Amino acid sequence: MSHNTTHPIGCHTRSRNMTGETLHDTHHHDSRLLGASDIRMLAERAGITPTKKLGQNFVIDPGTVRRIVHEAGIQATDSVLEVGPGLGSLTLGILETGAMVNAIEIDRSLARQLPSTIQEFMPEAAGRLHVLNKDALQVTPSDLPTLDNERPFTLVANLPYNVATPVILTLLERFSSLNSLLVMVQKEVADRLVAQPGTKIYGVPSVKLAWYGEAHRAGLVGRNVFWPAPNVDSALVRFQRTRNMQSSNNATGMFAIIDAAFRQRRKTLHAALKGMVHDSAYIVSGIDPKRRGETLTVDEFDALAQAESDRPFQEQHNTGASGSDYDAKLS
Repeated sequence: MSHNTTHPIGCHTRSRNMTGETLHDTHHHDSRLLGASDIRMLAERAGITPTKKLGQNFVIDPGTVRRIVHEAGIQATDSVLEVGPGLGSLTLGILETGAMVNAIEIDRSLARQLPSTIQEFMPEAAGRLHVLNKDALQVTPSDLPTLDNERPFTLVANLPYNVATPVILTLLERFSSLNSLLVMVQKEVADRLVAQPGTKIYGVPSVKLAWYGEAHRAGLVGRNVFWPAPNVDSALVRFQRTRNMQSSNNATGMFAIIDAAFRQRRKTLHAALKGMVHDSAYIVSGIDPKRRGETLTVDEFDALAQAESDRPFQEQHNTGASGSDYDAKLS
């Protein structure tokens, strides 16, 4: 197992077998978090048989829950969004810090049961939980009035691997005050999210997430902390936002360029972006049109999109503006 030397805390809390970890809490506190027998009991109560379709793998190890909460750096004054709380393992860990939790759960029976689970295991925290029974990809700020859009909040979640990337990118787009996140995802998904230009796994998610801010891997998670045990490894991804859609004048155009560049990733930019990016935009941005999209950094994509969005205005004010059909179409 590779240790991430940039995050010594993650290394410190990782035990060989990933079970029975105790960070700095008493056994009494562990009893308020969910163990394997609690999870099975709650699943039975909810009439839940974990399904692959929803990517349901429930965390059964309190040590792993504490590690995620610790890595997320949650304070008592924080507002936290959790997607896919399931049976409440991580929810209890977050509530234990004193934070407010908004939980989005797509499964109706799980959403209905979560408040009573908190009432049973951590009654004093019940008033700090708000549960929304909805698909996270359909959620808008109006669905979560308790998340004040002026006040930064953080996303902490064990995300089902099949929707992890769209959930992260959709929430970052819609919620400008979603300031940071710490998510547990399939290891391959984590690698793609933090991939660098020129690598095989660098793609649309890597570039878009890099546009919003900085993402890093924050350690591995073993398979046996879940029930049922998945057949893939998991990893933690930490992210800090630096930009949002609302304050950018060319993000939409840039995202369209990124999508097109990777749709045919073996083609040159000139071929892949034909009809979207004019030759002059390459000159202004200093990007060689013979390069492939997979070699561009997010800042280079940004420069190219900015040059393209500025172009009709620039050419309009230049003597001898081309006035071609192509320019008219873009104006």
